[in-house]
Amino acid sequence: MRVSIQPELLHWALERAGLNAEALEKKFPKLPDWLDGELAPTLRQLEAFASTTHTAIGYLMLPEPPVETLPIPDFRTMAHTWMDHPSPDLLDMIYLCQQRQDWYRDYARLHGDEPLVFVGTAQSGDDVVEMAADISQVIGFDWQRRQQCSSWSEALRQFIRHVDDAGILVMVSGIVASNTHRKLDPEEFRGFTLVDDLAPLIFINGSDTKAAQMFTLAHELAHIWLGASGVIDTKAMDLPDEDTEYWCNAVAAELLAPLQTVRQHYAPDAELHHNLQRLARLFKVSTLVVLRRIFDLGEIDKQIFWDTYHQELDRLRNMERKGSGGGDFYNTLGARTGQRLIRALVASTLEGQTLFQDAFHMLGIRKTATFYKEAKRLGLH
Repeated sequence: MRVSIQPELLHWALERAGLNAEALEKKFPKLPDWLDGELAPTLRQLEAFASTTHTAIGYLMLPEPPVETLPIPDFRTMAHTWMDHPSPDLLDMIYLCQQRQDWYRDYARLHGDEPLVFVGTAQSGDDVVEMAADISQVIGFDWQRRQQCSSWSEALRQFIRHVDDAGILVMVSGIVASNTHRKLDPEEFRGFTLVDDLAPLIFINGSDTKAAQMFTLAHELAHIWLGASGVIDTKAMDLPDEDTEYWCNAVAAELLAPLQTVRQHYAPDAELHHNLQRLARLFKVSTLVVLRRIFDLGEIDKQIFWDTYHQELDRLRNMERKGSGGGDFYNTLGARTGQRLIRALVASTLEGQTLFQDAFHMLGIRKTATFYKEAKRLGLH
């Protein structure tokens, strides 16, 4: 049985997924004929094509390509990452996180949880120093506590844990669900926030450098305080034109390395490299965050700032490629799904309140053995 479809839909699906016909001809030998409208695919072939291009098969039945938009505000500002339409990977990740958030909101209501008082309490004109101090107090993880960590990558792990303990769902993943063939592109987005007073959620693109992930988490916390959901691509070096992103970046920098404290410990007579390394160890952040703060102090000009930034970025990327950047924390189910969510979801499923198939979908797993292994790790089975 062949299915009559508009060839335009097939072209759209390929473009949307970032694929070309030549790359798929081995799997779909008749694809050129489908694209030319000379032959219609069978239903099974169309289902396989939809799966390969990560497209809902219903879209391929439409008379013309749909216009897809992000379901949350778009705060991406970098010109070279701007895209005409969101990738299916980004869309699917947002949709999955929205499902997780909806589930956890109902779970929180069922257990009588109170709304989180800090969500939406800030405005983008609020004092940056005061707001960073407020976030730090709620999270309970200021720079003095970070000093106790063995490294800044360990500080990132602890940062995530403290944010999770404060009631915010935090998820770090470089892939869509558990599909290792669908790697998320940090050039498209670095993270997003889904604001809710019972189940606020922060997603961090785990394909990004771990240095960038710490700043993304701090930036997204500012979004939670603003009550502003959205997709972001900003990093520590950016000074965005958009008011919300400019303020969130300023709060994130102040949260990670308070400017007054940086000024106290900055050694003007020392070499820049020495200051970067020493202050990074002191604040347990990446040298990129420290570089931004030294620039904020007015101690270096833009040329030195950008030259040093590119050097440090290359150094950090090489360090991570050699395996010294963070261990397997980012590959675990708990990191991808978030400790708060996974504990609630596993407990609810074992109690019979949530269907196993629903739990498997939200956790991004397929095997029962994986579920029970996670339950054992959590001490719930």
